[in-house]
Amino acid sequence: MKPDLGITDKNLTSVNDLLNHVLADGNVLYIKLRKFHWNLSGDNFMELHKLFEEQYDAVAEAIDEVAERISTLGGVAVGTTSEFAELSLLIENPGKIPTNQEMIKELVADHETIVKALRKHVDDTEAKYKDKGTSDFLTGLMQQHEKMAWKLRKYFKGS
Repeated sequence: MKPDLGITDKNLTSVNDLLNHVLADGNVLYIKLRKFHWNLSGDNFMELHKLFEEQYDAVAEAIDEVAERISTLGGVAVGTTSEFAELSLLIENPGKIPTNQEMIKELVADHETIVKALRKHVDDTEAKYKDKGTSDFLTGLMQQHEKMAWKLRKYFKGS
């Protein structure tokens, strides 16, 4: 049964497509955070190990909420690594283990890429697709990624 939420079917389809891109970005970031968590060494090992774990736990919760939002709107959430790779804006580097500082820089860039995409999605869901609920949901998600990027940026002088 289709939801009757005051949003046209065409707009619901567009919003669900947009949300699947958000879901893909979150899953790629989650996998990257796990990889980096497992492969840390050297200076700040334990501190970064705990920070990356904190972030992948938060991202895991967020991606579940994104998938549930898609279901709430009558859509189907993508769920394979190939779909995530195809839909995500984030770039993976298979076979490479960066230094701790390179990991942090890459994660900051990924969070900021997600924030910029979410900022556009917030505008589109409200103005273009008339879905204030998803716009509000994405605003909260954007704020979470802004904070995660901020925590990582603090590892660089002058941040």
